[in-house]
Amino acid sequence: MTNKTYTEVIDEIRNRLDILDVVQSRVVLKKRGTNYWGCCPFHNEKTPSFCVSPQKGIFKCFGCGEGGDAISFLMKINNQSFNDVIKDLAQQFGIELPSFNSDSKKYGDEKQKIKDILEKACKYYHNNLLTLDEAKPALEYLQKRGITKEIIDEYQLGYSKKGYTELISHFKSDYTPDIIEKAGLTVKTEKSENIDRFRHRIMIPIRDESSNVIAFGARAIEANQNPKYLNSPDTVLYNKSRILYGIDTAKKQIMADDYVVIMEGYFDVISSQAAGLKNAVASCGTALTVDHIKLIAKYSKNRRIYLAFDTDSAGLKATQRSSDVIKEAFRGLGNIKIFDQTYSSLNDDKYTCEIRVIAPFDSKDPDEYIREYGIEQYKNYIKKAPLLLDFELNQALKDYNSDFSPTDKLKLVKKIMPLIEEIPNNIVQNEYIKLVSDKINIDESALIREVNRSKMFQTIESKPIERIVTKSSNNSEKAQKNLLSLFFTSGTDIDLNNLIEVIKNVKFTNKNLIIIKEAIDKLLYRVNNNVDELIQSLYTQFAEDNELKDIITDLIYIADSFKNLSERDFKAAIRDNVNSIQKYHFNCEKDEIAAKYKQLNDDDIESMQYQMQLREKIKNKHKVGE
Repeated sequence: MTNKTYTEVIDEIRNRLDILDVVQSRVVLKKRGTNYWGCCPFHNEKTPSFCVSPQKGIFKCFGCGEGGDAISFLMKINNQSFNDVIKDLAQQFGIELPSFNSDSKKYGDEKQKIKDILEKACKYYHNNLLTLDEAKPALEYLQKRGITKEIIDEYQLGYSKKGYTELISHFKSDYTPDIIEKAGLTVKTEKSENIDRFRHRIMIPIRDESSNVIAFGARAIEANQNPKYLNSPDTVLYNKSRILYGIDTAKKQIMADDYVVIMEGYFDVISSQAAGLKNAVASCGTALTVDHIKLIAKYSKNRRIYLAFDTDSAGLKATQRSSDVIKEAFRGLGNIKIFDQTYSSLNDDKYTCEIRVIAPFDSKDPDEYIREYGIEQYKNYIKKAPLLLDFELNQALKDYNSDFSPTDKLKLVKKIMPLIEEIPNNIVQNEYIKLVSDKINIDESALIREVNRSKMFQTIESKPIERIVTKSSNNSEKAQKNLLSLFFTSGTDIDLNNLIEVIKNVKFTNKNLIIIKEAIDKLLYRVNNNVDELIQSLYTQFAEDNELKDIITDLIYIADSFKNLSERDFKAAIRDNVNSIQKYHFNCEKDEIAAKYKQLNDDDIESMQYQMQLREKIKNKHKVGE
């Protein structure tokens, strides 16, 4: 057992975390100055207002107000408690945690048991495939798809037995029914009886980025078996919207080649990777999501994405949906490279993302194509893969013929218009207009007018985005925040202990700021005048209080206003803000006395006393800065 305290372990974990790495795994960011900006993952927005400051070690959304450090981000994005995040990070970094309570130990044990049973289930299914007579149809199916024994072993493919409780019986002496169900391996019947979720299927282990088994995809063997693919449900380890099949074996090659090939199915990825195209991945039985794209962006520096779906009707729709998701993920971060640059002088432009489409002839999926023509031929298609816009235009124009009537041409133009409108550069857009008008034999100027008219309507219909964050309610609260932000100011020689003594008797009115002020007072003696330690300690103390964490983040940003001040200016800032708070209290008291005076008769003794108090207040107002 470690001799470190829980606080010391937290500090060690924090020191190992890089806020930029943590956030970039979930949010697409673009550098501007010393900070990084992107669209906030915590509220829906099109214009980036989410800022990450590596220097400060914090994130802040200026749209919804969410903010904090790296641990706060993981808590929010994963919907986890502080202790749960610390446990996961400790395991990730190989840091031993001290024992602190039975509940957390129980949770950690449960999660570990789920990890263990999934790994053992993988081996169990794999052994079934290689040894059981009833698994022969599964082996024959795999052989027909060109899946060799070596590939079966490399990807640990398996087989689930036909019986309803085979897996339950296998694990009943080691794991409770509850744990087996939480791992997604069993399901309850209408009679609340547990049965095996996967029966008589080819089992495909799904692994996370660290190659841990977290779920399974299960392929039907019989023609009448439904559904064709059955996947694990979401669990504490697995969220299908955030994991890509094959990412553990693809990530290294994605980084090396700086591009990723997104395919549709498990066997597409297996065949491609086994044949040498290692940077292939697929979604796990679900449509592509923004989180999938964020995961890819973590490994491809220039975010070069190749879509390799089937070229039948369903595959084309999947290509369109996926491209829309990619555009949404990178919206507001710059232009997306979707058109052929040979039409312009924009070759040196920087793009936030690049989308290409791999579409071999005769509507074959990647698995079929590679088996029939070989991986080298497929790689040739990758080299020649058109950018998204060119692919979509070619698809729209391929059915055109010279017999088209004016009505047919109008329908085709309406189909092509949205594609042309996506091109942000007018020169390039006009080149594409010329290309299309020549192809379908229509007047170029007429097409230009249609595009311009469409732009005009879009401008009229667009509305400004409203900000969610509201301003501070009064000058006193702003002054209170300013005073507290001074504790987080870098580049000054002011002793923080002296600062707390100066403002100790200043009357704060905001209850949250009072809590933070009192916490700072108690922590200063422990952090030894170290601003970074003070910030870390506050984030730890208020780890479960989102409102206070957001305020602390605000204070850190406000502190930039007082950065590198001279001692004289720093003291002036303290004095000005203290005076502003005192002025606020003076005016409140004056208004209260005046209100009470109005309720009394002029000849009352009590009324005379209030008049004297009011005169005294007005007489002394110069003491608070007026």
